[in-house]
Amino acid sequence: MRIGLVVPGFSADPVDWCIPALRHLARSLASTNQVRVIAIRYPYRAARYVIDGAETLALGGAVSRGLATFDLWQTVLRVLRVEHRRQPFDVLHAFWATESGLLAALAGRLLRVPTLVSLAGGELVALRDIDYGDQRIAWERLKVAVSLRLASGVSAGSRQLVSLAETRVRRPVHLAPLGVDLDLFRPASRAPASGARLLHVGTLTPVKDQAMLLRALARVRRAGIPATLEIVGDGPLRPRLQHLAQEAGLDCSVSFRGEIDHADLPEVYRAADAFVMSSRHEAQCMVALEAAACGLPVVGTRVGVIPELTKAVSPVGDAEALGEAVARSLAEPSALISPTQLRASFGLDACANRFRELYTTLSGA
Repeated sequence: MRIGLVVPGFSADPVDWCIPALRHLARSLASTNQVRVIAIRYPYRAARYVIDGAETLALGGAVSRGLATFDLWQTVLRVLRVEHRRQPFDVLHAFWATESGLLAALAGRLLRVPTLVSLAGGELVALRDIDYGDQRIAWERLKVAVSLRLASGVSAGSRQLVSLAETRVRRPVHLAPLGVDLDLFRPASRAPASGARLLHVGTLTPVKDQAMLLRALARVRRAGIPATLEIVGDGPLRPRLQHLAQEAGLDCSVSFRGEIDHADLPEVYRAADAFVMSSRHEAQCMVALEAAACGLPVVGTRVGVIPELTKAVSPVGDAEALGEAVARSLAEPSALISPTQLRASFGLDACANRFRELYTTLSGA
């Protein structure tokens, strides 16, 4: 099967992970199928190259805005048409039901190629107090609506997002998560725990709500649990979060590690005692899956796949409840889904096969 993956960005070279889950998927699909990745915005240069068996066409759209956006869109549609003439696509698959989903769905209609659009972010939400979500802006709402209407099929990576999507598109939405690479993220022998070492991985932005996470940590420590927190990731909120930690007397209990290369994350997960996610919204939450695959107990807010992974779940935005869930998990680690269930539901090979099945269904092959 000849698959066209239409994405906002993709790895520029073998050491650039860009969006790791998409690269893992492309590699798995390319092991048995012909995969062409059309990267609209990133890398910031036009190029054609091969990574992990997937041919990549980078269009170098960068930060094109205004009228330049329509020029870029014409380029995307032209490239898809030329590529289809060169070697016909059997299916187009776009991630995010915004620009990439809209253009893939339009191209699919023009070329008579079935199109799958995967919801992968904040396309269906509007968190106005933190300026997050595509539903806040009329132009973005329009792109999402047209993308989902024109697509041959729509998928989402968590049951929670499937339920939300079905209220919008008024047709069945396929549950098809991105898979975690279980060869890279796997358990290892653990040394006896030396304390309550909590780990959080995520960009330091309002939707991840690390400010609430710090309040939850304060609650845990007030309960007499000497927990420490390691925050991996960077972003615009880092100075404010460091200040909040200092104000709360947590500066000796919280470490900000900054960005860590994707390939180095397994050792980081394995060194912790529990993984904590504090987000206000997640389409799926790959970092929680990576942590679970490394055998780490997961605690988090009711977003994405967190309720599918663990019973240690708290309401969004509730620091007291999250702190209580963390304390309970440290005292007696909450049961994660079994390794067998994790592999069947979220393993990379299983998830890639699920997408292959969807492609076959949509193409009528």
